[in-house]
Amino acid sequence: MKHKVVLVTGASGGLGSYVTQAFLDAGATVVGESRKIRQSDFKSPAFIALPAEISSGEAARSAVDSLMNRVGRLDIVVHTVGGFAGGQPIADTDDATFQRMFDLNLNSAFYLLRAVIPHLRKAGNGRIIAIASRAAVDPGPGVGAYSASKTALVSLIRTVALENKDAGVTANVILPGTMDTPGNRKVMPTADFSRWVQPANVASLIMWLTGDSGKDTNGAAIPIYGSDV
Repeated sequence: MKHKVVLVTGASGGLGSYVTQAFLDAGATVVGESRKIRQSDFKSPAFIALPAEISSGEAARSAVDSLMNRVGRLDIVVHTVGGFAGGQPIADTDDATFQRMFDLNLNSAFYLLRAVIPHLRKAGNGRIIAIASRAAVDPGPGVGAYSASKTALVSLIRTVALENKDAGVTANVILPGTMDTPGNRKVMPTADFSRWVQPANVASLIMWLTGDSGKDTNGAAIPIYGSDV
């Protein structure tokens, strides 16, 4: 990963922090985006904090422009930003919850992709990884808005893969089961954490997909469910 520039969205989150550190350990320059991220969050001199929003087209474009002005190139984008809401059937889901799921899980990805794709095409072998969910292909009761937004994300990434393969850009999406993050432990304190997916293992999969061994994997939706299969 030496000489590679990586953008990680949600870099200070439960998964994003593992992904950021994995790329730093591999020798990449990592631009970590998050609303409240700080330079001190990662000790490596190859880390660049990018406090920014990607919740609108203008915000995402501004964040990417700032990145390009700072480092001049972009090779890899890992989009870990997302959110969860559940507990109600479709018939009882309010408009605000449904819209919030699409804003967090689909729209932010669309705005980001539109901003980064031109730069990744210039790189010649750009890589895009997005984090969806097992719920995208295995929906359950009470999570309709969440599942629908993640399913749409899978379709979006697969379309990006088809549209940009001519420039050597690959785009793949990972479908994790419940991840063992502090946030998930807090909301599900009685769950069996041993069955959950370890964020470090998701980060390892991302490293493989963005390395030389993953160059032939494109347009894939890859499950990683832990022992809860």
